[in-house]
Amino acid sequence: MNDLRIPTPTSRCNFGLARCDITPPAGIYHRFWGAATHDRATGVHRPLTATVVILEPLADGSRSSAQPGVVLIALDHCLFWPAEMEQVLQQASDLMGVESSRLIFAFSHTHSAGNTSHDRMSLPGGDLIAPYMSGLPAKLAEAYRAARLIVQPSVFTYGSAPCRMGHNRDFWDAQIGKFVCGFNPDETTNLEAGVVRVSDEAGKTLATFVSYPCHPTTLAWKNTLLSPDYIGALRETVEAATNASCVFLLAPCGDIGPCVGYVGDPAVADQNGRQVAYAALSALEGLPPVSQDLTYAGPVVSGATLGDWIYRAAEPEGVTRSKVFQFRHWQVAIPYRRDLPSVEIVQQDLQKYSAEEAAARAAGDEEAARDARAMVERKQRMLTLFAHLPKGPNYPMSLWAWRMGDAIWLAVIGEPYHWLQAELQRRFPNTPLIFAVIANGWASYLPEKTDYGKSLYQVEVALLEPGCLETVAEELSAQIARWIASKNI
Repeated sequence: MNDLRIPTPTSRCNFGLARCDITPPAGIYHRFWGAATHDRATGVHRPLTATVVILEPLADGSRSSAQPGVVLIALDHCLFWPAEMEQVLQQASDLMGVESSRLIFAFSHTHSAGNTSHDRMSLPGGDLIAPYMSGLPAKLAEAYRAARLIVQPSVFTYGSAPCRMGHNRDFWDAQIGKFVCGFNPDETTNLEAGVVRVSDEAGKTLATFVSYPCHPTTLAWKNTLLSPDYIGALRETVEAATNASCVFLLAPCGDIGPCVGYVGDPAVADQNGRQVAYAALSALEGLPPVSQDLTYAGPVVSGATLGDWIYRAAEPEGVTRSKVFQFRHWQVAIPYRRDLPSVEIVQQDLQKYSAEEAAARAAGDEEAARDARAMVERKQRMLTLFAHLPKGPNYPMSLWAWRMGDAIWLAVIGEPYHWLQAELQRRFPNTPLIFAVIANGWASYLPEKTDYGKSLYQVEVALLEPGCLETVAEELSAQIARWIASKNI
């Protein structure tokens, strides 16, 4: 009889990986929280790393390829502002000899890595920013060369498992009559840790990827240490169990944060990381053997008539399909919000809150001074963004998609709500989708259209018109549908 199979979603490509330490020096300007009262980092919780991953199409199963692929750099930083991002991207592209459109920086988005914006150089610890940033591209290029030396044909297998560490973070505070950005116990959120196992054909695990949609905001304004947040313990736990490097990719989580977060205790970040790691390990343990499908072998008469399912080698057509590699990078013109304040108004607000902070300090009112300083921080960030936004009525939103066999990997420059991942997975339930957000910098939050008009932090700081998230979803959906329609997936 014909096999009744459950095909295992699989990718086959050339793969290489290398990691480098990118921990900034203690004492560097650190403040990424408006409520923080410190400026400098006082030490290191866990090292910050950058992992350079080479993904290229196979050429007759060999290490060489006539087609370019993708270089993915997963790094422990919150983000780089536009000017710094452009500089690092171009320098890394030149040093690696990789086309910049195929070089994707996937930020972990930890809020405890230090603020490397050039406009902070005059502040305490700011003198360490320029030397640190100028040395970063060379470190990344060295890791790229190390990864290039060990590129080999590899097999990717996909899975997922539920994880409740993260949760919706739009909570209505009835006492103050507005939303606050924090754990919302009234919202049901079903999140999963997505995993990818990278193996050689013999079944040896070469690396793993873990994708999870949750802001790395365990550590907040009370923390003074450089830290990858929960991602450090996540990687450490998975790597100890698999004896292979673990790469973290942040999935769409504009409205998602840790259930337990905004603390100063690094032990809580480690606890959150292990929670995600255990879910990821559960998913990894449930993956089929390399290059095999679960297949119905027929009935077995016993005390009951049993259905016997066994693993069998993947069929040739499935192996052929798993080697398909396609890539696209494009931009979508999305209108800026029509109600954005002018630079002049933001500058006036900055001066106003600066004066309020000074007055509060003179009066000895530390709480009022802290609140005013937080507003100064908000306005300063807005000015930093405004200074480098592309001119005109629209923002050119960068999107990346690359198909590897049965799976599609997606990267978005902004911070989309989790709806994007949930909606695309609903539309394409049989296709593994691997996301990386805050790719090559930061553009804007992308809230759901129905949330505009609410007193939500993400909406208040969003730069793009209502419908921006839905536009991105349609663009990515159309690309996925075209690849699926090719009947090779």
